[in-house]
Amino acid sequence: MDPVQDYYAILGVAHNTTEEGLRLAYRAAARRFHPDVNKAPGAVIVFRDINTAYEVLSDRQRRSEYDRLASVQGLGTSNLRLITSYSRRFLKRLDEPQLLYTLIKIQPALERGLTADAPLNLCLVLDHSTSMKGARLQHLKSAVHRIVDECRPEDILSIVSFSDDAEVLVPAQHPTDPRTIKALVSTMRPEGATAIYQGLRAGLAQIERFCDSRYVNHIVLITDGRTYGDEEECLKLAREAHLRGVGVSGMGIGEDWHDNFLDALASSTGGSSTYITSADAVSRFLQERIRSLAAAYAERAHLIVAPTTRVDLNSVTRISPNPMSLSVEPQPIPLGTISGLSPTMLMFQFHILTGEAGPGEFYVGRIDVSAEVLGATNRAERVVQDLTVTIVEEDVEEEPPAELLEALSKLVLYRLQDRAREAIAEGDFAEATRKLEYLATRLFENGEEELGQAALREARYVSQTQTLSDEGAKRLKYGTRSLLPLPGDRND
Repeated sequence: MDPVQDYYAILGVAHNTTEEGLRLAYRAAARRFHPDVNKAPGAVIVFRDINTAYEVLSDRQRRSEYDRLASVQGLGTSNLRLITSYSRRFLKRLDEPQLLYTLIKIQPALERGLTADAPLNLCLVLDHSTSMKGARLQHLKSAVHRIVDECRPEDILSIVSFSDDAEVLVPAQHPTDPRTIKALVSTMRPEGATAIYQGLRAGLAQIERFCDSRYVNHIVLITDGRTYGDEEECLKLAREAHLRGVGVSGMGIGEDWHDNFLDALASSTGGSSTYITSADAVSRFLQERIRSLAAAYAERAHLIVAPTTRVDLNSVTRISPNPMSLSVEPQPIPLGTISGLSPTMLMFQFHILTGEAGPGEFYVGRIDVSAEVLGATNRAERVVQDLTVTIVEEDVEEEPPAELLEALSKLVLYRLQDRAREAIAEGDFAEATRKLEYLATRLFENGEEELGQAALREARYVSQTQTLSDEGAKRLKYGTRSLLPLPGDRND
């Protein structure tokens, strides 16, 4: 029995529900999520929780004890809020799949959310391989010096440098002697190859010295090259870090690093990945990332998405902060940090079959978000929301919410460059060229002149070489991704 979990919310019933009401709610949940009828990864987890909730509440003695404990624990006082909007609320009964987009905003209530002082347990893992020579390494050192100056007495900082091997420049400590720390950073010299696993392993060891749920425990990796032969080891290490409550973010400088690898590394922990086009931009991006971590209301957030039968979850995209595509498997999906200053916004794409449904309310699925709140309370919070639409016999004219439409229009641009990549992988170079030309047109219409020109250049490059350039591919991917946050939600 866990008094932190709201078993009534999990079953979707009121606290004064009768035993018969509990039985009916459980049967309805079983029809939606039982593993025999619903094979979606999230459904398995949801049904396990529903089963636990019913076992407790259907037993009078256990229910009475749970109610007593829950009252002491402040059950139902979660400060997290989910705000949901749909691309449409009415779906016509059809025998073919229909698209439904759902935008979810996750944020703390206003009176608890206005904070930007979460304590950090931060490790900077810095590439000093030969390719970092010159301006790149100098700007990196300057950026780290600024971060050292901005660290607070309650923060914990460690710094690891790596090339062929890793060296702990600054062991995990409260940064009480910034002058000495900056002097140690200044000793880095460009040499050797790029062995990211060595750096990550040393960084995780430093984080673990003070790893605690009171902190935002996070590794920031900065590199300009590809790691060879140890990508799987890096990804395994990131998954282990996630299980220990540690997030990983990656920053790639220049064009030679592997973007899909860095994305996978970051997303497996709920972190973010960033493309830094020039050496002098390192400081700005590093400061933005660390400020966003310090603005955390809650850490180690997870998302469960459980569509019902006849509904498929096609994709989940984090719109803000730190936009990127999230893998829908396995679940729970790591979300990392929930900011106290701006909402976490997610776009879900569902395919729905309505042909066998009768008119009226149609249950789409369940969203379940949990996170660990930072600060003196040191408690977990969880919020559950069921998604529903209405099935009708005739088309209903409706205007989607402006916020969802704007987010969706930006998402289309990001998806276009993704579709062009897929066309190249399938050998359809003419289709890839068309996608890039159309992307350029849409970017120009949105006032993104520089990015539109980059798309046109890549269209010509693909038609001539049957591939994307390293620079162009990253510029389009991260450029269109950076457009996803709505104006009020950008980390400017």
